[in-house]
Amino acid sequence: MKNVLDWFEIYVDDIQRARAFYEGVFQVELIQLMVDVEMYTFPMSDDGSTVSGSLIKAEGMSPGGTGTMVYFACEDCAVEAGRAAEFGGKVEREKMSIGEFGFVAIMRDTEGNMIGLHSNQ
Repeated sequence: MKNVLDWFEIYVDDIQRARAFYEGVFQVELIQLMVDVEMYTFPMSDDGSTVSGSLIKAEGMSPGGTGTMVYFACEDCAVEAGRAAEFGGKVEREKMSIGEFGFVAIMRDTEGNMIGLHSNQ
């Protein structure tokens, strides 16, 4: 079965600052896409078995803390939440149990976007 979600976009004002935040917190390298807007993509698989997305700086699209929440999968969401401040972000909700579904934490990135972290432990 294919994932229901296919792609996400996180809008930013300062793409290099946002890139440093996401690369630092998640310990991944974002790759610049050569398109008409400034865009860096998160790692993805070629076979379509994973959901991926990108940071985008585009006219008319601005970051914010309300609306759709993107959750990133983690081994232990407390680890990534613990890196948030180091890279210019802020933890809004520390790791908390969601019962049989594991744990979540919520943080704000350098652009003011709220993002979620999810782990099974």
